[in-house]
Amino acid sequence: MSRPPQIVVTVHPDGSVSAETHGVLGERCLDYVAVLEDLLAARAVDSTYTADLHRASVPTLQENTHVDHA
Repeated sequence: MSRPPQIVVTVHPDGSVSAETHGVLGERCLDYVAVLEDLLAARAVDSTYTADLHRASVPTLQENTHVDHA
């Protein structure tokens, strides 16, 4: 089972804020940047991608265990 996406936010002594996403695959991390900007009333001045950018989401198969006794 995969872990849910996480955002680690750090407030530095000088008041600057940094954030890093974990478990957010592809460019979906950019959606989180926009949310953080809104929540913090701030704008991103620098960003870099993590290794998750190039990881692909792998769909999981669910086994159907329902048995129709009719």
